[in-house]
Amino acid sequence: MLLFSAIKIVPQGREFTVERFGRYTRTLKPGITILTPFLETVGRRVNMMEQVLDVPQQEVITKDNVSVKVDAIVFIQVMDAAAAAYRVDNLMYAITQLAQTNLRTVVGAMELDEVLSQRDAINSRLLSTIDHATGPWGVKVARIEIKDLTPPADITNAMARQMKAERERRAVITEAEGEKQAQIARAEGQKQSAILQAEGRREAAFRDAEAREREAEAEAKATAFVSEAIAKGDVNAINYFVAQKYVEAFAELARSPQQKTVIVPADFAGLTGTVAGVGELIKSLGADAPRPTPPARGATSTPVGGKRGE
Repeated sequence: MLLFSAIKIVPQGREFTVERFGRYTRTLKPGITILTPFLETVGRRVNMMEQVLDVPQQEVITKDNVSVKVDAIVFIQVMDAAAAAYRVDNLMYAITQLAQTNLRTVVGAMELDEVLSQRDAINSRLLSTIDHATGPWGVKVARIEIKDLTPPADITNAMARQMKAERERRAVITEAEGEKQAQIARAEGQKQSAILQAEGRREAAFRDAEAREREAEAEAKATAFVSEAIAKGDVNAINYFVAQKYVEAFAELARSPQQKTVIVPADFAGLTGTVAGVGELIKSLGADAPRPTPPARGATSTPVGGKRGE
């Protein structure tokens, strides 16, 4: 018995306090230690490992008068065995009550939306407050976590409806934005199409005008050449000019949808006689009385696209 009371073995993660006649003298670290029999005894066996303390659930009224159920967990570690043993009675109960009171204080100063959305802020404020309060007890508060927040059932239903309405609103806005972008894209496409079509029409009109201008220039040059030839007395020039107009008129007459019958010379070589007659008419311009043009050879009537008729 003497040997058993004198030799003490302290396990790892624990520290023992030594008392002499009821007064604290020293702290035993993990390992084997010999005490003075009958004079020194082990006072408190302190757990030096990190411990998890469960804070019971409680109802807290928020700033906007909503009652919520809140519970938490606290991670603590004893750093000074003597202070934890002799400066506070029932260390775990003291920390639990301290956490509950500070939890009511912090949550009660916030509105429900803030409580639900700012858990990290609540944890930080609780950690700072409780760690400062437990410092003299030789305890280090490592972390505090809000484990559960339970609003009333009617508040939960209202929040669910609000969330649903908010999501529907966002969906409508997103759909409207998409429709808006689509209409803008279609309008831009129509605008670009109209611009390209207008540019195409302008280019075509420019090309048509240029072609007509060149055609007019060519016609003017041809007319000028014919006029010069006539002025010089060249009958072939006037014959060519009249024959060209004759062929063009005959082609237009043949293409007319209302024309049923076209009168043409029996021998198309009669066109030469007509041209020659016109030449004789030009030669007689200086005479007092014009001579009649020789009549063309007999003609026949031929329906367009049909057989030749008398």
